[in-house]
Amino acid sequence: MKRRSFLINSACTAGTFMLGTQGQADTGWPRNIPNADGSQTTLNAKPTRILSTSVTLAGSLLAIDAPLVATATTVRGEFFGQWQHIAQERGVEKLWRAGAVDLEAVWAYAPDLIVVSATGADSVATQRAALEEIAPVLVLDYGAVGWEELAQFLGQAIGHETEAEALLNLFAAELQTKRTQLELPTGLINIISYNGPGAPNPVATADGVHGRLLTALGFELEDPPRSWQSVNAPPAADFIRAAYEHLTELTAQTTFVLSGTDEDAQRLLADPILGNMPSVQLGQVYGLGRNSFRVDYYSASEIIADIAQRFGRA
Repeated sequence: MKRRSFLINSACTAGTFMLGTQGQADTGWPRNIPNADGSQTTLNAKPTRILSTSVTLAGSLLAIDAPLVATATTVRGEFFGQWQHIAQERGVEKLWRAGAVDLEAVWAYAPDLIVVSATGADSVATQRAALEEIAPVLVLDYGAVGWEELAQFLGQAIGHETEAEALLNLFAAELQTKRTQLELPTGLINIISYNGPGAPNPVATADGVHGRLLTALGFELEDPPRSWQSVNAPPAADFIRAAYEHLTELTAQTTFVLSGTDEDAQRLLADPILGNMPSVQLGQVYGLGRNSFRVDYYSASEIIADIAQRFGRA
C-alpha cells in the first residue's frame, strides 16, 4: 500500500485533484491532470467516451469501469486474453494493431479523452500533437508504476475514484485470503521469460511488478544481478534481459515461467543445458500463466488463482 500512497500524494502535489467521494467526483471539474512527461492535461468534464491507443492501458481502464469505446490491440490484432471477454461484453472496438496509427479512425470514434502510453511497443506518443486536435490527451507511463497505482491514478483523472478504490480493496482482500490458504515450497523462487538459446531470457527483479505480486503472496524472490542486463536492450525495472547462459547461474529452488503453461515449464525442464538449475533438479518448474506477461487486475487475479490451486493446503 506504500506505493499506492506515494502516487496519490504525488498526483495531488501536482496541484490538480484529490481523491474524494463519488459526489465530489461528479462535481470536481475542470481537472488539471499531470502527465508522465511533466505537462498537464485539462478535462472540463467527466469523460464519457475514452479511447486508448495502448492495449496495456486498456486493462486498467476496464477494471475501473471506465467508458472505453475503443482500444489499440496487440501486434496480432488481439485484445489481451485476461480481459478479452470483458471488452467484448462491453462492446469495446478494436482501434489498430500496436505500431500502426490511423488518425481517421480516432476521429470516427469521437472520443472526449485519448489515453496514450509514454513508452513501450504500444506507444504513439510521437503522434500526440495530432491526437490533441481531436480530444484531450492523457500520457501515462505504465512501465514506471504498478497496475494498482495506475488504476488509482486513472480513477482520479476520470472521476472514477470510487470504482478504483473498490477495485483495490477487493483485490487486497482477495490476495490476503489466498495467502492464508497457501502452503508454499521452501527456498527462493525466480521468474523467467524462457526463450531458449540464441535469445535473451529475461529474469524478473524482486522489486518489479511480478516480483512484488509473488512477494505479497509469501514467496521470496531471487534477485538477478543487474550486470546480466544485455547492453543491446534498454534497462527495465521489472526484468533483467539476461543472456541464456546466465540461467545456469540461478540458484532458486522454484522457477515460474512467464507467459507459460505447464507445457512451457516442461520445455525448460527438458533443456539439457539447464539441467543443473536447482529448480530443474527438484522438478519445481511451473507456468506462471498464459496471460502473465502484462500484469493488470485481471491477470494478477488469474496468477493468484493459479497459485492457490497449485499450492493451496489440502
